[in-house]
Amino acid sequence: MTGHEVSKLAAFEGKQIRKTLHQGQWWFVVEDVVLALIESRDPKQYIQRMKQRDPELGKGWVQIVHTLAIPTAGGKQKLNCANTEGIFRLIQSIPSPKAEPFKRWLARVGKERIDEIENPELAMARMQELYEKKGYPKEWIDKRLRGIAVRQDLTGEWQDRGARTALEYAILTNEIMQGAFDLKIDEYKQVKDLERENLRDHMTDIELILTMLAEATTTELHRDRNSLGMTPLKKDAKDGGAVAGRTRKDIEAQTGKPVISGKNFKKLSARKSKKVKTDKD
Repeated sequence: MTGHEVSKLAAFEGKQIRKTLHQGQWWFVVEDVVLALIESRDPKQYIQRMKQRDPELGKGWVQIVHTLAIPTAGGKQKLNCANTEGIFRLIQSIPSPKAEPFKRWLARVGKERIDEIENPELAMARMQELYEKKGYPKEWIDKRLRGIAVRQDLTGEWQDRGARTALEYAILTNEIMQGAFDLKIDEYKQVKDLERENLRDHMTDIELILTMLAEATTTELHRDRNSLGMTPLKKDAKDGGAVAGRTRKDIEAQTGKPVISGKNFKKLSARKSKKVKTDKD
């Protein structure tokens, strides 16, 4: 099973899986997913038996499944939902031929991740292949991959210097972006008409370069100043972003046009989806 097929979790085997956006993630109706993978017409009863067969799943049910409001023909209805990680955990407990492709895909992805931990170059090669398949230009891919390496270097410093949570990483990233582009991440995504998409996957070459400059400078400041804790790290992030911000303004003064662009690469995804549909037809 390809990554594209897995991403189509919301409509596989001809069954429509209801979903809702919650806390920045897609959450899928558990009963819909189960019904699409089993022969029974009673998913509620099957789920109860599944929890009895898999006691660990039963114990962790409240962490995996949340009750969310889902639009239905009769109005919004509270239904049990799980995010992608939770759905894959549920699929592991379904002994059905229809679930086997997902299980094999999960096993393959797990092996790939272990291989990448042992040899990080494999991860970069995988990323390059993904971007090539999506149709990004080679020159852009080279910059994007370099940017990923710079970002990993920076987050490694953050972890070593006291930043631990996703929220803290987001705060520091926003400081950098604010200094470089006078925009926070959410504001920048609005400029590019993005929702859940990765902002950097829709940056122009010059936007990527300035982001790398800001993050590489921040990394150097952390090391030079031996910063520890969120307050010093935020100061470094602000200063590192400002370096790129001054460069951006100089570029704009020389070219007479703004660096920040509303352009995005969403058309690549649309072309890919159209091609996949045509291939299936």
